[in-house]
Amino acid sequence: MNDTSDAGPGTLRASADAVLARLVGAPAGSARLREDQWRAIEALVEHRRRALVVQRTGWGKSAVYFVATSLLRERGSGPTVIVSPLLALMRNQVEAAARAGVHARSINSANTEEWDEIQQEIADGRVDVLLVSPERLNNPDFRDQVLPRLAAATGLLVVDEAHCISDWGHDFRPDYRRLRTMLAELPAGVPVLATTATANARVTADVAEQLGTGAGSDALVLRGPLDRESLSLGVLRLPDAAHRLGWLGDHLGELPGSGIIYTLTVAAAEEVAAHLRRCGHTVASYTGRTEDADRRQAEEDLLANRVKALIATSALGMGFDKPDLGFVVHLGSPSSPIAYYQQVGRAGRGVAHAEVLLLPGREDEAIWQYFASVAFPPEEQVRRTLDVLAGAGRPLSLPALEPLVELRRSRLETMLKVLDVDGAVRRVKGGWVSTGEPWSYDAERYAWVARQRAEEQQAMRDYATTGGCRMEFLRRRLDDEAAAPCGRCDNCAGPRFDAKVSAAALDAARGELGRPGVEVEPRRMWPTGLAAVGVDLKGRIPAGELSWSGRALGRLSDIGWGNRLRPLLSPGAPDAPVPDDVVEAVVRVLADWARGPGGWASGEPDAPGRPAGVVTVASRSRPQLVESLGRRIAEVGRMPLLGSVGQVPEAAEARLSRTNSAQRVVGLHRALTVPPELAGELAAAGGPVLLVDDLSDTGWTLAVAARLLRRAGAEGVFPLVLAVQG
Repeated sequence: MNDTSDAGPGTLRASADAVLARLVGAPAGSARLREDQWRAIEALVEHRRRALVVQRTGWGKSAVYFVATSLLRERGSGPTVIVSPLLALMRNQVEAAARAGVHARSINSANTEEWDEIQQEIADGRVDVLLVSPERLNNPDFRDQVLPRLAAATGLLVVDEAHCISDWGHDFRPDYRRLRTMLAELPAGVPVLATTATANARVTADVAEQLGTGAGSDALVLRGPLDRESLSLGVLRLPDAAHRLGWLGDHLGELPGSGIIYTLTVAAAEEVAAHLRRCGHTVASYTGRTEDADRRQAEEDLLANRVKALIATSALGMGFDKPDLGFVVHLGSPSSPIAYYQQVGRAGRGVAHAEVLLLPGREDEAIWQYFASVAFPPEEQVRRTLDVLAGAGRPLSLPALEPLVELRRSRLETMLKVLDVDGAVRRVKGGWVSTGEPWSYDAERYAWVARQRAEEQQAMRDYATTGGCRMEFLRRRLDDEAAAPCGRCDNCAGPRFDAKVSAAALDAARGELGRPGVEVEPRRMWPTGLAAVGVDLKGRIPAGELSWSGRALGRLSDIGWGNRLRPLLSPGAPDAPVPDDVVEAVVRVLADWARGPGGWASGEPDAPGRPAGVVTVASRSRPQLVESLGRRIAEVGRMPLLGSVGQVPEAAEARLSRTNSAQRVVGLHRALTVPPELAGELAAAGGPVLLVDDLSDTGWTLAVAARLLRRAGAEGVFPLVLAVQG
């Protein structure tokens, strides 16, 4: 490349346009940066300033940092560090960089075997761009050994999807706040670029303040209009989940090109993908449970138009770059218009027309409530965690902390990351330690964030029902001052799709959603750290105390049986005998289970024996439901109802913790018991038993009850529940 270190503005602009041409694969001299792209690049390269760019998806934010990187490297600057939130986004960025002649590498959870090699390439000056996940910034080895050297050598710091820094944003990630430490350690004159497509005025101000690009700083803030002229927005309100699934089966082939169908849960994504494949559509699922190799294959298949659609959760939310993506459909409404705008922005980046369709469902609000329940914990739980760390005298890992605090592991980890950023704790080798620094609980801020979330949910209800322009609605929620009617959405130009579903498609969808049965995998390992709270359980659960694989009628997050079971099992639901339709479905589950692989009626040589009786788990919240379910199953199966795993009297009024595995097991270990009369029935039955309960949210009730039953003489335990969480 030519040295542009002494070039004037005209020469620098020409060099920038030349890099752009390589990036987009255009002939030399045929590509030209947008004026705002050029303004950002000039600020970064010529003036070494900080810049915040808030522009719509497809505007070309990545072009800014790749062109700037190329020009800065020509001037002798160190490598660009891009903090990027998703593996799919990283892979797109590495490929785009190569087109511009920029050598990019990434350090993330999927390529740990390459880290040493990459760090050596960085030391040798062979890496132009290093992409790191925000989680890397607080890995002790990376933070203490790699990050200081990286900060000293960095030529440009890029914070991609910068709305993640702000807890006002829709996708707050506390690890992003580690960037404040890196910013403080950057040498003077190192430019910083923050980019996002999904930030309203409040989020923009918060990000600007944290990155030093706010009021009073010598920074460039570029905020453009957020209209996407290629997108045609629409909402299709259908009676129920079967009609929505049937509509997709009928009409997916009519949507332009290939695209993405978003669902709110992993279970729904897998369910929808299975159904659409049975309908003859070529689709693949893409969720947080998908293995990395399968994710890569799914991305490649969509990019190459080998699939009609990926059925995805928000795991495919940010940065996936397919310019000709023809449609985005949401089967279920996200809880935030900002999140919705960000996801629909995947479509229509390089085509003149793309369809965006929302199919809201009854289950959406229950799913919103679940995700809202994992917000920042109350102050007493935070203080308890700080006290435990302060008194430990050594680092405590998450598994070691769990038995001592009442927080589920994912929520505990997020809380610790926030406390780490606030300076109250620190992650070190071996776990977490208290710093001893004073810390205050910002109750007002957390309450305000919760109110903001509630307002966003209401905005999504309003979006689905508005008679006004849908694009204008979203742009106003993003504080876009140029918001105006688009003339393209279903309210501006009239609906483009009708709600008709063929009888065959509706029957097929009802069959899919009505198909009962979910495997319930047994817990095989006790949580760590139980000895610290006086419970002598550890390691692998012995084979003689283990439950066998079980079954559930459905998942609460299903769009099929989940919709039927949620009203029965919600916290405020009245207790009543099990409904007949639910019993009939459970019987079908039992029949399929018995005849299936490994079932007691499969005829296989090593098949377990037929259940010799039914045992229920005594329930305080739904005793009629559980007892009637056990009794009905016993009657249909011509088996005796042997009794119930009960609770010791002193534990009858105690609240069983549901916050994390260790606390849950401690409570269950102390509370559950096999009454003497049930032990006698087990001995007389002389075979395995069906263990019946209403809901399995963690699997530990089944594991502890099965252990007790096996130790009391049951030859085996088949767990059977109405629903599993998740």
